[in-house]
Amino acid sequence: MDALENLDVWKRSCRLSVELYKPLSDCREFGFRDQVTRSALSVPSNIAEGYERDSSKEFSRFLKIAKGSCGELRTQLYIGTEAGFIEKAKALQMIQEAAEISRMLQGLIKRYESLNHQN
Repeated sequence: MDALENLDVWKRSCRLSVELYKPLSDCREFGFRDQVTRSALSVPSNIAEGYERDSSKEFSRFLKIAKGSCGELRTQLYIGTEAGFIEKAKALQMIQEAAEISRMLQGLIKRYESLNHQN
């Protein structure tokens, strides 16, 4: 197994993306559903893309993009809850997980940026 699959932040963001699909499978607000699933998919996808670039500078850049997508996802989950597209308890659970993933990403960003400054 490649090291990417061992990254907890990647695994958790993949799980969150899957979790999101379930409550939105019946959502008839297609624009909302498309946007929120895209932001959720963006998190693990950017982690993976940055990892595969084989450069700590590039990895750090893609981790920042993934972190931005976490913020976008949390915003959309709040809006989706208020608009009645997502059950509040489930949305709050996913918001909390997205916030934790964001913190994990920030830790990785700091680690890889310090590596960049050492080189």
